[in-house]
Amino acid sequence: MPGLIGKKVGMTQIFTEDGRAVGCTVLEVGPCPVVQVKSRETDGYDAVQLGFGRRKAVRVRKAEAGHASRAGLDYVPEVLAEFAPDEGAAYEPGQELTLELFEVGQKVKITGPTKGRGFQGTVKRWNFGGSGASHGSKKILRKPGSIGPGTDPSRVIKGRKMSGQMGNTTRTAMNRQIEKIDLERNLLLVRGSVPGARHTVVVIRTA
Repeated sequence: MPGLIGKKVGMTQIFTEDGRAVGCTVLEVGPCPVVQVKSRETDGYDAVQLGFGRRKAVRVRKAEAGHASRAGLDYVPEVLAEFAPDEGAAYEPGQELTLELFEVGQKVKITGPTKGRGFQGTVKRWNFGGSGASHGSKKILRKPGSIGPGTDPSRVIKGRKMSGQMGNTTRTAMNRQIEKIDLERNLLLVRGSVPGARHTVVVIRTA
């Protein structure tokens, strides 16, 4: 099974048969049409290109429209992603893959961009403790302190934890268990958290 593309809806909780509350992330997954099937002979590697969502017609370029029409689609997917195909499995352009590929209790890994936090200091970005608030300290409570050695080598070492851009990086949540599948509404409930804010596009693969 190659995997599917989805969108993070939010979080909720469900109750197990023994009455325990389980925090879950709700994902809207698929249906994902097969836009292109790549092979070693023509592209140098094997892959299945899937699409998700629909792009507005006014935002579609001719090349994108032609790429989608070759798969028999009358619309252009908003997102494209490639997956490694299963051995022996056959996929055809225009074929739709749905949540029927997954089953309750299965473990999956979910990849997506984390929330962007903007420019942050060392206390929030790296969990620095900060300076003492007594003995004459003033306006240095959240400053990073010394960042470089002295005369030798007289420079800041690469990789030093400092202030800077925080978040907005690609992360993968591993071994998320599927708790519930709603085929009618294309909803997938997985136990635990998933990277990103609401409406973030994520990629779901088998763990």
